Amino acid sequence: MAFHTDDFSINTLIGADAFISGDLKISGFIRVDGDIDGDLETTGNVIIGEKARIRGNVTAASAVIGGIVEGDIVAPEGIKLFSTASVLGDVITKRLQVAGDCLLHGQCVSIKDDEQFSVALEDWQNEKAIRQKSILVSTGN
Repeated sequence: MAFHTDDFSINTLIGADAFISGDLKISGFIRVDGDIDGDLETTGNVIIGEKARIRGNVTAASAVIGGIVEGDIVAPEGIKLFSTASVLGDVITKRLQVAGDCLLHGQCVSIKDDEQFSVALEDWQNEKAIRQKSILVSTGN
């Protein structure tokens, strides 16, 4: 997992006073210390700082979470939740590290085997799609 790497060159930094409304698609390593209202997707790794808040889903190779994520996190290489982390959503990964005082409210799928992980990820995505369709139908939208 890419938690400990010699390459700490951050391609994108969202500072503590920044607020972004909308989805972000980024290549490479990103650190977020501000607020994002929208989904965050990167091909690289992501660090969500202690003061950061994301109201949307996070997709990355690996994720280190110190702040608040109100959405799902999919990071195949690994997810690390610090004691200051709050995740209100599902976490899908091959490797999960959790500090004792963090908050995780959602489903957790952590499977090391590549093939089994791929099957579990597809099943989870299908289940999410069905749930979203059910909500739309029941609300009449």
